Amino acid sequence: MNIALLWLFGTLMGYVIAKPIYRRLPYLPFSPAILVPVIIIAILLTFNIPYDVYMQDNQWIVWMLGPTTVAFAIPIYEYRNIIKAHAITISVGILVGMTAGMISAFYLARLFHFDQPTTLSLMARSISTPFAIALTEHIDGSVQLVILFTMITGIVGMMFGDLVLAGLKLKSYLANGASLGSAAHGFGTSKAYQRGKDEGVIASLTMVLAGIFMVIVGPFLVHIIFKLLA
Repeated sequence: MNIALLWLFGTLMGYVIAKPIYRRLPYLPFSPAILVPVIIIAILLTFNIPYDVYMQDNQWIVWMLGPTTVAFAIPIYEYRNIIKAHAITISVGILVGMTAGMISAFYLARLFHFDQPTTLSLMARSISTPFAIALTEHIDGSVQLVILFTMITGIVGMMFGDLVLAGLKLKSYLANGASLGSAAHGFGTSKAYQRGKDEGVIASLTMVLAGIFMVIVGPFLVHIIFKLLA
């Protein structure tokens, strides 16, 4: 067994072991999405193992995110009547949210003097990983960086989502779910389902539609933002 395949097996086993731990200790640091990556990063740094070696076979896990995202269509279909009733509100929210996310990422990159590939990758990070990768490939960003930025965005959204929503005092499950799905994609959707099924479904819908919107319109938006703000 080569070392890359061993890392794939270790990553999968890490999540299998971490899930029952999180059920017994349901605290954020013990979440498999946080605990396992932290342990893996610590091991990689300790033994000076290159990231490319780790990803050689673990890229299959990233590719599986596509079918996983499609699976969110099932609860969306079950709640299609609610979605039809709020179609305009959801659509406008996605448009505004994604545009604001790209503009804020652009200014953040300018503040820290990031180069163009890093800037483009940062601008693509506010959608779920499969969509972010597709968008990045169309705007000449870095796939490796956008995966990192997307994961960080999702984890931060999951960690502080409840706090932000409590501060905003949003009482609508529609607004709460859409906020989590749009801002923190897969991690946010998982958090939304913990808050309630209705919020989770809206988060799922927002995440998927935001991803589709960005893949189709994102390259054009990037061009406009650079033309107007650069």
